[in-house]
Amino acid sequence: MYKIAKENLSALYQMIAENQELYLPVKVSGQVNFAAWSEEAEVALDTLKSVKSPKDAFFPQSENLYTVKKDGKKLSIEPEALKDQDFVVFGMKACDVQGVAVLDKVFLVDPVDSFYASRRDHGTIVAMACHEPEETCFCKVFGIDCADPAADVATWMVGEEMYWKALTEKGEALTKTVESLLTSADQADEDKVEAEKTAIRSIVEKLPYSDLSLDGWNGDALEEKFNSQIWEDLYKPCLACGTCTFVCPTCQCYDIKDYDTGHGIKRYRCWDSCMYSDFTMMAHGNNRTSQMQRFRQRFMHKLVYFPANNEGMYSCVGCGRCVEKCPASLNIVKVIKSFQKQGGDK
Repeated sequence: MYKIAKENLSALYQMIAENQELYLPVKVSGQVNFAAWSEEAEVALDTLKSVKSPKDAFFPQSENLYTVKKDGKKLSIEPEALKDQDFVVFGMKACDVQGVAVLDKVFLVDPVDSFYASRRDHGTIVAMACHEPEETCFCKVFGIDCADPAADVATWMVGEEMYWKALTEKGEALTKTVESLLTSADQADEDKVEAEKTAIRSIVEKLPYSDLSLDGWNGDALEEKFNSQIWEDLYKPCLACGTCTFVCPTCQCYDIKDYDTGHGIKRYRCWDSCMYSDFTMMAHGNNRTSQMQRFRQRFMHKLVYFPANNEGMYSCVGCGRCVEKCPASLNIVKVIKSFQKQGGDK
């Protein structure tokens, strides 16, 4: 384990950025999201949660796939180059790291998504423990330890120092590039980190959703949950705005569209939302014709369909962004509690 004084973090960012791209929490117009580092950027590493998750470092909100150019009657297709530049995502929290693990289950299985795979190959994740989790956090419910994040490098901010521990080969390689700025930690330092972990876990135990039960939510609950009347009672305030899907670390749905540049066509993909009425629209129409069906789809996927196909892994990580951002307060916690309260089989 190593340590670095908080006042020297700017130098650390500079050293990382000399060799590869660096993305970290940046405040712009009062909001914090992950963005490319620059010397002018207002870094907000102490922010617990960015507005959007940092998943777009690996799964961008929009990306070109290929370009079709027209020269007279001749058409040529130019595929978009895959990511070939190494980069670091600095300051991800444990829930967002687990979100990437969920995306891996989607994009790294056959047929492998080459755009996503190239970013995962070139990306290194430096995670940071959550110093003070908030009331909307419930990562513990999904087996995530926000005090001890699993990534390429784990870090802890204790007082005026940040502690640094490489956990993978990528993490070791990154550590070597910045080793001149790091100081070896001694036993007293490791004791401080352990005390920080204990303090964080103590906070987690007191959060209102930490004891949320997932009993009855798994891959075997398909018919019981799908046919429940509770969905009809729950969905009505839903505005179908899609906010929940765009701030979520694990939502992976996208659409593919064409853009006429005037001298050719660019085919690109962009995030989509299962909450929209035209989601998965086909020539004959849409299989989900009501907002209730679309609302049900979102939560059934998180809590039933995904674990059924991924060895029990849920596609919710308890980050709490949907709890904070949904204008109608229709979030996954409310869904789970509604089924607990009403039995789930009515």
